[in-house]
Amino acid sequence: MARPVRGALGAPRRSPCLLLPWLLLLRLEPATAAAGPRAPCAAACNCAGDSVDCGGRGLAALPGDLPAWTRSLNLSYNKLSEIDPAGFEDLPNLQEVYLNNNELTAIPSLGAASSHVVSLFLQHNKIRSVEGSQLKAYLSLEVLDLSSNNITEVRNTCFPHGPPIKELNLAGNRIGTLELGAFDGLSRSLLTLRLSKNRITQLPVRAFKLPRLTQLDLNRNRIRLIEGLTFQGLNSLEVLKLQRNNISKLTDGAFWGLSKMHVLHLEYNSLVEVNSGSLYGLTALHQLHLSNNSIARIHRKGWSFCQKLHELVLSFNNLTRLDEESLAELSSLSVLRLSHNSISHIAEGAFKGLRSLRVLDLDHNEIAGTIEDTSGAFSGLDSLSKLTLFGNKIKSVAKRAFSGLEGLEHLNLGGNAIRSVQFDAFVKMKNLKELHISSDSFLCDCQLKWLPPWLMGRMLQAFVTATCAHPESLKGQSIFSVPPESFVCDDFLKPQIITQPETTMAMVGKDIRFTCSAASSSSSPMTFAWKKDNEVLTNADMENFVHVHAQDGEVMEYTTILHLRQVTFGHEGRYQCVITNHFGSTYSHKARLTVNETPSLAVPLEDRVVSAGETVALQCKATGNPPPRITWFKGDRPLSLTERHHLTPDNQLLVVQNVVAEDAGRYTCEMSNTLGTERAHSQLSVLPAAGCRKDGTTVGIFTIAVVSSIVLTSLVWVCIIYQTRKKSEEYSVTNTDETIVPPDVPSYLSSQGTLSDRQETVVRTEGGPQANGHIESNGVCPRDASHFPEADAHSVACRQPKLCTGYHKEPWKATEKAEGTPGPQKMEHGGRVVCSDCNTEVDCYSREQDFHPQPVSRDSVQPNGPEPGGSDQEHFPHHQCSGTAAGSCPECQGSLYPSNHDRMLTAVKKKPVASLDGKGDSSWTLARLYDPDYAELQPASSLTSGSPERTAAQHLLVSNGHLPKACDSSPESTPLTGQLPGKQRVPLLLAPKS
Repeated sequence: MARPVRGALGAPRRSPCLLLPWLLLLRLEPATAAAGPRAPCAAACNCAGDSVDCGGRGLAALPGDLPAWTRSLNLSYNKLSEIDPAGFEDLPNLQEVYLNNNELTAIPSLGAASSHVVSLFLQHNKIRSVEGSQLKAYLSLEVLDLSSNNITEVRNTCFPHGPPIKELNLAGNRIGTLELGAFDGLSRSLLTLRLSKNRITQLPVRAFKLPRLTQLDLNRNRIRLIEGLTFQGLNSLEVLKLQRNNISKLTDGAFWGLSKMHVLHLEYNSLVEVNSGSLYGLTALHQLHLSNNSIARIHRKGWSFCQKLHELVLSFNNLTRLDEESLAELSSLSVLRLSHNSISHIAEGAFKGLRSLRVLDLDHNEIAGTIEDTSGAFSGLDSLSKLTLFGNKIKSVAKRAFSGLEGLEHLNLGGNAIRSVQFDAFVKMKNLKELHISSDSFLCDCQLKWLPPWLMGRMLQAFVTATCAHPESLKGQSIFSVPPESFVCDDFLKPQIITQPETTMAMVGKDIRFTCSAASSSSSPMTFAWKKDNEVLTNADMENFVHVHAQDGEVMEYTTILHLRQVTFGHEGRYQCVITNHFGSTYSHKARLTVNETPSLAVPLEDRVVSAGETVALQCKATGNPPPRITWFKGDRPLSLTERHHLTPDNQLLVVQNVVAEDAGRYTCEMSNTLGTERAHSQLSVLPAAGCRKDGTTVGIFTIAVVSSIVLTSLVWVCIIYQTRKKSEEYSVTNTDETIVPPDVPSYLSSQGTLSDRQETVVRTEGGPQANGHIESNGVCPRDASHFPEADAHSVACRQPKLCTGYHKEPWKATEKAEGTPGPQKMEHGGRVVCSDCNTEVDCYSREQDFHPQPVSRDSVQPNGPEPGGSDQEHFPHHQCSGTAAGSCPECQGSLYPSNHDRMLTAVKKKPVASLDGKGDSSWTLARLYDPDYAELQPASSLTSGSPERTAAQHLLVSNGHLPKACDSSPESTPLTGQLPGKQRVPLLLAPKS
């Protein structure tokens, strides 16, 4: 057994837990003794508990004796214009400060107490602005009321991060501007924001980034438009108040992002409609208040995004009708308020789909006709328990006016001058608890005899105030005090229908009339009206007659005739006459008008020509009423249908697939209804199958396609020719590893557009096709040879050019060999030539002078040269080319090749051109392009007449100075240019010997 622990004197040591209460008590005793008794209340104030009330004392300064225990301090309704922070130094428990209705011009500092103040009320002062520095000291502030001051704007620096404000009231100021992000500093704490009664005209898109805000009050401002995404960022908002603005339009997505909002107030605005786009995203909305707007019609699709709506208020608008199923989307709706509109027409099934509706308010409308005659207007309201129809000018209640409302508990018919109630009008309402009727115009005749005992039997007489207006003997008496035997029918003051309008049918364009007659023993003025489909015809063409019906002259007969001129299908419907006097209205039966039309063909049936194997469609689009029945015939017999024949359900379209010769013939479309029969014919011709259709449509399409292609091709070639002539002197030089451009040759680099540097070297290439680029030509390749007749005539093919140029500091010269060189007399129309390897026989042609944009005088080149003349065949005989000419070309003299760029003169030493094939022989021929009309080819001993070399050298470089384009040429081709002494620069090319 463990022994107890003992102290220094041998006494048992106590547990620390047992000593803790004693230590706390000893610690508190000195403080209590020091605090002494509770401090007294300030002399100028009243105290209650921990609250000090100094309000309404006319104070201009703080009381100096505020007790330290003060938790709530009321300084309202004084004359304080500034606050001394020192007055709050000894108030460690202060949490609420009321400084409203004073003369403060700025948010005051409460000194040391600022850090623990939770609620600060500054409404009804003269504060002009809010500064962030003034609020930083309020580290515990949760409620700030700045309403009814002179604040004009809210900047994004007004509310800094720090104070955990949950409720901010800025109502009743002069705020006209809300900067974007003005309340971002309160995004972590703000729950309620009030900005009502200001001068805000526009809300920026995404103006509020307050994810915790639950209530936003913007009523009584000057907002006219709500843009889409305006309230995005208010993810927790539940109540939004926008009433009493001047909002006339809600754009699509105006409330997007408010998926948790329950209540939306839009009363007292200028809205004319509500559509689904403006309510998009309000999936959790429970209450929508739209009263006191200018909404004239309800659209069914306008509520598609409000499936959870419980209460809809549309009172005080301009509604005139409720169409069928206009509210069918609101299956969860329980309260619908439509009072103070001008609703005169409620279509049958208007409330269909409102199976959860419990309260329907239709006070102060004009739906007397619905209650007096229409049946089924309230069908679908199985859960309705309260219906108010106060002030609707109802004069009588029809027997089936409330059919479908068997579960109704409260019915208010007050404010209507009811004269009569048909028998058993309320009998089916087994759960009726309240029936409000207030009328002093009842006709206490035999038709009303049933009502008083029924009301008393259901204990409903307490809610009914009903007195008799006729007969005179009962006038002013309550219906409950009239003896049953006094309810007699000695006359009929209310009109009684004696001639009903009759249902009729008419042809289109005919004139129709409906006749209706009624009789009454009253001399009260009679009014007549006609309805079509339960809506009054405002501009009806009517004739009204009246004459005495009885010999004693006490019964008058009234007749009204409705004229319908040149009827159309728009006149179809149900027509009804309404005859009214002071004692009530009488409604006739509803006569139906049906407008008929003989069958006719809307689109002419045309003859068709098709090729065998194609598909043909014959359309017989018929009109008529009743809708005509269509039958197809081929020849004189009904059409025999096969698997290739297809008919639409109404037989207006006949489709025949894979047409064969047997399908040819005459097709007849027969249209018939009760008014007659009409026929239309189409001749179908079948052509043998061919590669090209001959019908007009295909030929037309083909013709259009061909013409369009020709026009487009012509435009393209015009552009190509223009660009070719404009830039015929330009060359593109691409330096590669194997090609080095001489210093005199400008290099038009496609990527840089700069001139290449001078290089003193010889351009070399292999004897075969170049690996990294070919000299490009815009010349005689088949793709564009159409621009050069000579090339077209001889079918010059694409060739692989093998070219090089030599360069040296000395002037360019070719080795001279006098033998066998063709003289100028044989080259009258010839030009400088380039020889290239030819795989096929080709001809060489001269270059036309027309391609030179800058001609040079003949005297500067060849004073004694002959004039060009004749044809190419005359002056330049054809030669066969089978290889590359050996030796060197003659010295180039006097030739001019136009260029768009200035070139420098260079000198070339007279020396043979080095061999590039590695064999040491001079197998390269120097060629030069020049204007054929002003220069001659000089003799060269190395080229003899008829030799292959000479033949190979006679290929002429065409219009733009490029060689014929190689079949596998690439963009890196390098046309080269050089310059001879005293002459303008010309392209210098060497053709290797194969």
